[in-house]
Amino acid sequence: MQYSIVQKAQLEGALRLDAEYYQPEYLNLLRILTRKPHDYLKNLSNRISRGKQPIYKENGNIFAFTSDQIRNDFIDTYSARYTDEKFYKKNPKAQVKPLDVLLNSTGVGTLGRVNFYYLEKKAVVDGHITIIRTISENLDPIFLNVFLKTKYGQFQITRAYSGSSGQIELYPEQIREFLIFLPPLEIQKRIAETIKQAISLYKQSESLYSQAEDLLLEELGLRDFKVEDDLFYVVNLSEIKSAHRADAEYFQPKYEKLIKCMKKNVGIQELKTIATTKRGSLIDPRFYNETEGTPYIRGKDFSSGRLEKSGLVYISRDFRSKNETRVNSGDLVFALIGTMGTSALVTKEFDHSFISNNVGKISIKNKKEILPEYLSIVLNSIVGKLQFEKEASQTAQPKISDFQVRNFKIPILPKPTQQKIADLVQQSHEARKKAKQLLEEAKRKVEELIKK
Repeated sequence: MQYSIVQKAQLEGALRLDAEYYQPEYLNLLRILTRKPHDYLKNLSNRISRGKQPIYKENGNIFAFTSDQIRNDFIDTYSARYTDEKFYKKNPKAQVKPLDVLLNSTGVGTLGRVNFYYLEKKAVVDGHITIIRTISENLDPIFLNVFLKTKYGQFQITRAYSGSSGQIELYPEQIREFLIFLPPLEIQKRIAETIKQAISLYKQSESLYSQAEDLLLEELGLRDFKVEDDLFYVVNLSEIKSAHRADAEYFQPKYEKLIKCMKKNVGIQELKTIATTKRGSLIDPRFYNETEGTPYIRGKDFSSGRLEKSGLVYISRDFRSKNETRVNSGDLVFALIGTMGTSALVTKEFDHSFISNNVGKISIKNKKEILPEYLSIVLNSIVGKLQFEKEASQTAQPKISDFQVRNFKIPILPKPTQQKIADLVQQSHEARKKAKQLLEEAKRKVEELIKK
């Protein structure tokens, strides 16, 4: 049994009576923090408030971020939606400025994730994200972002939120009372420089990945391919019977145009001739663990097109696996529902992971003939995305089966070209890996400074 002895004055000052708030681990971290130079966040900033629900626009040019895009490593622009200039100008409360610190403030699994705004493009955030804008000369905003990711920042977040059953909230008035560690500014700047290096490597990673996709589209003759919906078209009854589908979207001419365009330049095979597919397994949540065990991959873990450890769930070592689906390095995973249409390459760090029942896996039969990195680029390009779009069942939440994915048409480029694309993808992964290592190094340095 663990217990804490707390003075009545402390109870009144915190306005909290729940035992969880006063657990020994929290009180110990608080004691360590108060022995170091520190101040309350409310004294170091002139804005601690939430954004506003944006009006999304298909052709908008301003990022509209939700808590899904704010991650502890980098901001996910891949899955972001957009709004327009009109909404941006009318809603200064939602506007994000350079170096603003963005803190996810609602929901299990997303609350507590934090980053700072390092992009050049205009952006707004919704009401689930708290914007922190620093004003003090004693606090570098990039350093603040790192501090909030450390155990000394995270325990204050965990301690302060309220609610249960997934409806957890962290309110601005609670964030205002956070204690912030304040080492000398030159040390803060050195930590910030490490973060800037990480971001530079991340941008390099994104650039290499774009080069790989551009090379693919160039070789397939799809560089100038325009995705346009026809207002009307004629379909034979025999085609409807053959497809077992009668929804008009399925027969949009753009899908056939894509395949015809590729056939002019390369050979095409159905996925089932080069790979096998299998659906994942549902594992009882009572075996979930937040920090250790076997990774359990869900659709949201690769919504950015790459597998992410941020927010990953692990399966406890107590779990006895029987026929649960696992993936190995070189396999691909794809979402069957939810983030349907996204896929990602399984890297070594996810080797032998479980996948959920809302995820499918693709295992290439001969990796000497079809390189995994190449197939990953194909599925994440317009070639894969349009086929996911076509085959998806058009319900309130589009979904697809692994049987449908088996029939995808895959362009087969010559091995040397595949290798060029694969090399760019590998370089992209390596740059991203180094960037994440720098982020962890910065966090570790801050924790060491406090612990000394």
